Amino acid sequence: MTYPHSILRSKSSPLVACLLAAAALASVSLLPAPASAQVRNDIVPDAWQGDALRPKPAMRALEKLRFVTDSDYPPFHYFDEVGALTGFNVDLAKAICETLEVECEVKDVDWSEMFTTLESGEADAAVASMRISADSLARADFTTRYYATPARFVAQKTTELNDIRPETLQGMKIGVAKGTGHEAYLKLFFPNVAIASFDTADDAQRALKEGAIDFVFGDGIGLTFWLNGVSSEGCCEFRGGPYLDNRFFGEGVGIAVKKRNRQMVEILNYAIEQVHASGRYEELFLRYFPMNFF
Repeated sequence: MTYPHSILRSKSSPLVACLLAAAALASVSLLPAPASAQVRNDIVPDAWQGDALRPKPAMRALEKLRFVTDSDYPPFHYFDEVGALTGFNVDLAKAICETLEVECEVKDVDWSEMFTTLESGEADAAVASMRISADSLARADFTTRYYATPARFVAQKTTELNDIRPETLQGMKIGVAKGTGHEAYLKLFFPNVAIASFDTADDAQRALKEGAIDFVFGDGIGLTFWLNGVSSEGCCEFRGGPYLDNRFFGEGVGIAVKKRNRQMVEILNYAIEQVHASGRYEELFLRYFPMNFF
């Protein structure tokens, strides 16, 4: 099983330190309102768009929710400097429990044990940035997505081209990680570019910084972290986009529950919508991701 993004997972990396510092300094909170108000989906990439809220499902004496997550994928889930499990996913789980007015437990398990923990009944749900895919749906049921990431182009800041279209990129050398949906998307919709396929996204980013290619095309979150981290040395910036296409970039990330536990899916979907409507979701998102990748 793999994480949905090509983000460094080491808690000791300078990139993570930069991200955590940025998250701690973030104080902006743009609170979403019901359907009559503008929804800031350019900032908060979620599935709920201010629609009419679903009624509260039957709770059947539910008193406690037991979540599991991983612990080494900051800023989504990680141990902080005092050893407390924290991060966007952890705080979202707690917000869901508060909404449902139930006791909350969030434990860390090894990434490889996520599905088996659900299947054994040791946990009610896994909130661990798990991508909704054919493979994951064979092992668990999922809520509606609670975030998705776009594809983006990145160029050196000295590049003058801002109008990003198949015609304007004709003949340009575009770096992309090989075997990915991003590579397949380029081949279909940008057929006249010169695709440079790299073993990893990191390799493509390095080539862009060194001037060996004209653009990089890849995951918006991973690219945001690179642009704002130390390894990019401030070389580059987003151009054009964002691009969202489920066929190439997936259905997004959801909360997983044991297969055929539809009642839990309904309860969690209700809670996620309530967290959105209250403004809590956007507050959490902007706390952990003050850098806009849309």
